[in-house]
Amino acid sequence: MQAVASVRYVRTSPTKARLVTALIEGKRVNEALNILAFTHRGSARIIEKLLKSAIANVEERSSEKSDIDSFIIKKAIVDGGPVLKRFRPRARGRATRIIKRTSHITLLLEET
Repeated sequence: MQAVASVRYVRTSPTKARLVTALIEGKRVNEALNILAFTHRGSARIIEKLLKSAIANVEERSSEKSDIDSFIIKKAIVDGGPVLKRFRPRARGRATRIIKRTSHITLLLEET
């Protein structure tokens, strides 16, 4: 049995989110929740909430009581979303561009 959860347009860069998803990919669900609870990155809170949503999807879809411990995070995908472009004034009348990146994060859980 598989379950998927995704979140789109998260205001964190894909590079920073991939650092966190690399920590939990291939791990059991309870172990991944423990890792995310002690990870000091902004995207860790978002991914933790997403993982809890995937667990809720498993519980909702299964007719019989399935053991959450038997699920692993098979795949964690972080794709880039749209980019917000802003400008910051600089010296001598110039301006530099600020790029604010967004991410689309998807978690795929699979029963072992």
